[in-house]
Amino acid sequence: MTDPTPPGRRGRHASPDSSSGVPASAWLTSMPSRPPVGDKGIHPGPAPRRRRAVDDQRTGPMPGPVAHAGDQRSPRPRHPSEPLPDLPPMPAGAWSRLSRRPDDAADDATVGVGAVPAVPGADPDETAGHSADPHQWDDADSLGGLDVLGASGSHDVRRRRRGRRAEPEYHADEYGDEPLGGGRGSSRPRRRRSPLGVVLSLLVLAGLVAGIFYGGRALIGLVNPASEDFPGEGTGSVEVRVSSGDTLSDIARTLEAEGVIASPGPFVDAAETEPAATGIQPGVYALRSQMSGAAALDLLLDPASRMISRVTIPEGFTMRAVLDRLAETTGRPVAEFEAAVVDPAALGLPAYAGGQLEGYLFPATYEFEPDDTPVDMLRQMVGQFTATAERLQLEQRAAAVGRTPAEIVTVASMVQSETRLDEERADVAQVVYNRLGQGIPLGIDAALAYGLGKNGNDLTITDLQTDSPYNTRTRAGLPPTPISSPGEASLEAALAPSAGDLLYYVLENADGGHFFTADYAEFQAARARCAAAGLGCGG
Repeated sequence: MTDPTPPGRRGRHASPDSSSGVPASAWLTSMPSRPPVGDKGIHPGPAPRRRRAVDDQRTGPMPGPVAHAGDQRSPRPRHPSEPLPDLPPMPAGAWSRLSRRPDDAADDATVGVGAVPAVPGADPDETAGHSADPHQWDDADSLGGLDVLGASGSHDVRRRRRGRRAEPEYHADEYGDEPLGGGRGSSRPRRRRSPLGVVLSLLVLAGLVAGIFYGGRALIGLVNPASEDFPGEGTGSVEVRVSSGDTLSDIARTLEAEGVIASPGPFVDAAETEPAATGIQPGVYALRSQMSGAAALDLLLDPASRMISRVTIPEGFTMRAVLDRLAETTGRPVAEFEAAVVDPAALGLPAYAGGQLEGYLFPATYEFEPDDTPVDMLRQMVGQFTATAERLQLEQRAAAVGRTPAEIVTVASMVQSETRLDEERADVAQVVYNRLGQGIPLGIDAALAYGLGKNGNDLTITDLQTDSPYNTRTRAGLPPTPISSPGEASLEAALAPSAGDLLYYVLENADGGHFFTADYAEFQAARARCAAAGLGCGG
């Protein structure tokens, strides 16, 4: 009988038995040599995944027909390169049950298992499931049996039905635990990206980066104002007021609000590195628009940039002289200051002043700003007097010497007008108090000159006989008001006169020194010496 096995395939799938007349060893030797399963680059197809579990059981004669109806497949013979373990034979049909899967029935129906002509001398289980088509036979042989077809899915089955070879499968025993591509099927080549898609992706990425940059910058600007800065020294002129108690941050915010600087950051940074910045004085400063933070700081530290009117009121100035000096220095009309004097209550005078401004405009150097009014200026001077009087405890100490605070101020004003030397002020105050105590007229011509509106050196004999409440030659007691603005030394002398019975004093030298005595004859002799020296003592 003719062997139906295709040429070149005879004996390849036949199992050794007694009828073939070929010994098992010869049958194995005649099998074509195939490289080991793990030899990469030579194996035309990977070994089946579940073949090892089945083939390991084939240690004896090939099992008989498959016990399950409709499934005539038998496992492939083990590759001759793999050693056969020495295991006891298994019962018939056991290896078929091990190799069979739940979906084998469906696979059998798909590929037409059972439509294979019988091969003489071959085990039916060996040839079951193979197609008569040599191409399909080759596919099944190269893929290692129908077990692989079932694992590969319907995609591999459709390829075989069209007569095409299945794509090689990359298995774990060749390339690792998992096949490339993440699936059990064939590996597919990656699709190349379109150049236009790459360009669009880059554009989108660039847009995202730009959005993050500018959006983050705007957000930072809201949380912490950006340190933006104007370049250069700026232009124009801007008046900026620095109030008392302002910190560097307060000043920076004021500059920003006036348009001098772009943001507080650069100004504060520059000020923190400049020790003199902590000495910025309150006042109005002439700055410029759109200056850098450092340039604005430099102008604030420049005394010439401060818009102030610095006025010095000497000790002994009368109220009239004070008003004239203020108008001259500030550039305001003197009439505005005269109008301010009309309402002394608005100037903050102490209650013991009795509404009298004379003597309470404390002599000192003042700095007035451009928007200070005459009332503001006069109030500041009165406030300085009040602060000095409180420091000297004027009201308490006046009561200790038996005088009112107003009388102390009046005595101090006369002491201020009678001598230029601080060391003589206590003696002048003692003469005043001794004369007041004895009812003797004070004879202080400075009081008469004040009442007449003259300088003391311009008095005439007729003036000395004038009937005036300020003529202390003809009237005993104190004049009705202070006659000048006394300084602190004169106020202190009025509160603490010297001791003794001094009643007289007369100019002794051109340096302003006086001769003090309690004897009238000594006084007359000293007066003659003063006239002889041309010191202006008179007759």
